[in-house]
Amino acid sequence: MLNLNSSDSNINSNSNSLSDPVSLNVGGEIYTTTLDTLTRYRDSMLGAMFTGQISTLRDKRGNVFIDRDGKVFRYILNFLRSSSLDLPDGFSEMRLLRREADFFQIRPLLDEIQRHVEAGALSLRNAPRRALLLVDVDCQVRVLHFNLRRAPENYELRTCSVCILTAEIFCTWRTFLVLLCERFSYRTTQGLTSPNPSDQRYNRLKLEWVPRPDELPQDQYEKQRYRGLIISDSWATQTHFGDLCDAIIPRRSPCEVKDMHRFLEELLTVSLAEGFRVDSVTPDSMDVLNCHTLQLVR
Repeated sequence: MLNLNSSDSNINSNSNSLSDPVSLNVGGEIYTTTLDTLTRYRDSMLGAMFTGQISTLRDKRGNVFIDRDGKVFRYILNFLRSSSLDLPDGFSEMRLLRREADFFQIRPLLDEIQRHVEAGALSLRNAPRRALLLVDVDCQVRVLHFNLRRAPENYELRTCSVCILTAEIFCTWRTFLVLLCERFSYRTTQGLTSPNPSDQRYNRLKLEWVPRPDELPQDQYEKQRYRGLIISDSWATQTHFGDLCDAIIPRRSPCEVKDMHRFLEELLTVSLAEGFRVDSVTPDSMDVLNCHTLQLVR
């Protein structure tokens, strides 16, 4: 737990008395590093924090506490150590990493992230000559009963229908699943989160979301722990036929996926741009947007 009872003078003295090694508690993840690493870019937020320009907090174990995402901070710390952005294969948290780098105001890291994204887009041209994409979609309509508060001790029983939308995706080209995870995000009470492909042995991705009906209040929607699906505004790849490479362009504003039609439209936009073509549609081959199963090949 944080020691929030420290006076300002204690906090400032803590900043000025830091010495190697420095232990950090970043969103619950513990890291140990050096002052030289943390102050490598002195005009960054970390540089200001660890040169005493900005006060710091400590948890009860004496670790410097930073209330940011702890999982991607490891990649920020590694960059500060080596000036190299080393990410694992299939990394799908680029949007979150970019947001954290922007918060810490580490300009060289932001530049490296953009180069990495561009290189990733270009590497899609080295995709396998053949790939199979299978998509099964489903919509389950359920009746939800909830109490609507009209006044203190005055509740009204309400009913509405909610649509539980599910898309199960299999692709022999795993990089394409990672691309989908960059394109779509879940909207939750904690903000936007990226979906993740399943175990690498299976090359599968499952998306499940519930659009909020107009008659369902936001607090009741959150109480049911529903989550929406968003077409994110992260960088996206678009193939320009006749060009030698793909271009990175800013996407439009985030857009909510309110029905399966919208999801299939976006999925087709992404897959066709990456060289897939529709191979079969079930049940009606002439009605792609109302399909239950969609098969594409490249």
